[in-house]
Amino acid sequence: MTGADEFFTGVGQISYAGPDSDDPLTFRWYDADRVVAGKRMEDHLRLAVCYWHSFVWSGSDVFGAGTLDRPWNAVGDDPLGAARQKMAAAFEFFAKLGTPFFCFHDRDIAPDGATPAETAARLDAMVDEAAGHMARTGVRLLWGTANLFSHPRYAAGAATNPDPEVFAVAAAQVAHALEATHALGGANYVLWGGREGYETLLNTDLAREEAQLARFIHMVVEHKHRIGFQGTLLIEPKPAEPTKHQYDHDAATVAGFLDRHGLAGEVRLNLEANHATLAGHSFHHEVATAAAAGLLGSIDANRGDAQNGWDTDQFPNSVEECTLALYEILSAGGFTTGGINFDTKLRRQSMARDDLFHGHIGAIDTVARALLAAASLVETGELARFRHERYAGWDGPLGARILDGSHTLVDLRDRVDEDGIDPSPRSGRQELLEQIVSRHIERAR
Repeated sequence: MTGADEFFTGVGQISYAGPDSDDPLTFRWYDADRVVAGKRMEDHLRLAVCYWHSFVWSGSDVFGAGTLDRPWNAVGDDPLGAARQKMAAAFEFFAKLGTPFFCFHDRDIAPDGATPAETAARLDAMVDEAAGHMARTGVRLLWGTANLFSHPRYAAGAATNPDPEVFAVAAAQVAHALEATHALGGANYVLWGGREGYETLLNTDLAREEAQLARFIHMVVEHKHRIGFQGTLLIEPKPAEPTKHQYDHDAATVAGFLDRHGLAGEVRLNLEANHATLAGHSFHHEVATAAAAGLLGSIDANRGDAQNGWDTDQFPNSVEECTLALYEILSAGGFTTGGINFDTKLRRQSMARDDLFHGHIGAIDTVARALLAAASLVETGELARFRHERYAGWDGPLGARILDGSHTLVDLRDRVDEDGIDPSPRSGRQELLEQIVSRHIERAR
């Protein structure tokens, strides 16, 4: 887009200028072509911009109307025309920012029609539109998903809804969204159950709803193979909000669900930092839990606000938090089909058009600097050596016999009694390890 067609008229191509740059419209740490631990920084991070908060959200909240300059939200009599204008602005932003990927919900790019058939036709039209922009800019699709939470029909959930007709409509919508993702070459497809939970147990059959959810996901897996989609299916855990409790509470909960229902080989996890904190965890915990279970897929990088306990989706700004998450990701082999999506939104008072650039530039530099620190931690092996030494006894004869079943409880009782085993506790060295992490962050250049 150029001249009168531009939405972000005051912003050119964002480029790398180095850590000493004072220009807020340059990257200080993100150098896409810099080789870190054997790969280009861009290939490690696989950065994506989310379509919904950046171009769909108006800045409204439960207490006030929209504040952001989004002219396409005044739809008028031409909803598809507005959708095309929104998409043009979005791809202008992606191209100027230089991120290789984007993510979307079906309703982000195509508005609801008067009937399901009209809605499907609108999505098909906008998928064709997106394909043209992607070919022109080179921006790719990290993942697509279906919005199964905004429409009133989903007030009581989609897959877990007490009405099988709602389940059927949700299934049809996901089938179409998965086909759209496949058509656009998406690397992943995300299942996010925004309202798959309960507000009160007084009207909820927990066992029935879990069985419905499992059947729904099996149907998605079946459709993935039917259409030949080669991407990864991901579930995004969230503990609550807007419902009191959701069935995909956290990484460990989803891991158990997948195992119970025979889905562990078909579905992995898309983890969001703000959802981790809502569940009472750190983002580091959620990433490490998913990696330990072999379910790490992709991440949504953002942060919450400790003072209000809400899913505020703010841009990440903690290099330390991102370093710890990226350390676990690199230690697990790095991303395959996944990446880092900025599921982030501006504050309602950040109304200038270039504020969207400032938010993303700061977030991208945060994760880029974190990558340098995480790669340094992996390369030196300081944390890995300590972990190995801490558990070294389990590699010896006693540990091996415990784990392979050779020793029973009685065998261990007898051995303790006969040998007088009385081990002394050893230091976990937490403060030292925290200093090591801080040192690698400080030295990352």
